[in-house]
Amino acid sequence: MAVTRIVANLRAENPARIADFYRRVFGLHLALDMGWITFLEGDSQQKVEMHAASQGGNGTDVPVISIGVDDLEGCEEAIRAAGAEIVYGPVKEEWGLRRFFFRDPAGNLVNVVDS
Repeated sequence: MAVTRIVANLRAENPARIADFYRRVFGLHLALDMGWITFLEGDSQQKVEMHAASQGGNGTDVPVISIGVDDLEGCEEAIRAAGAEIVYGPVKEEWGLRRFFFRDPAGNLVNVVDS
């Protein structure tokens, strides 16, 4: 048996609103909207990865999802412009990772990392 994908399901009272936020900030594409759930996709392929954690690092809460980007500063600007709150960082962690956390419009804690 081989795992072919792992999907993040973000809780949202208004899935279309959250989908629109992630489309604007991260350039994702709306693949399907069933009203109660929306499917967003990107253009890139990635390896299957899942983490289990007791904290988010440096004593932070565990984010519900981590998103790797190739322009951390540009992403931060887009997130702020979209009205989301940055709650940690940006910071270069002692283990070498550059990242920040934000809360999306539904309140989900999201980790954005320079990939």
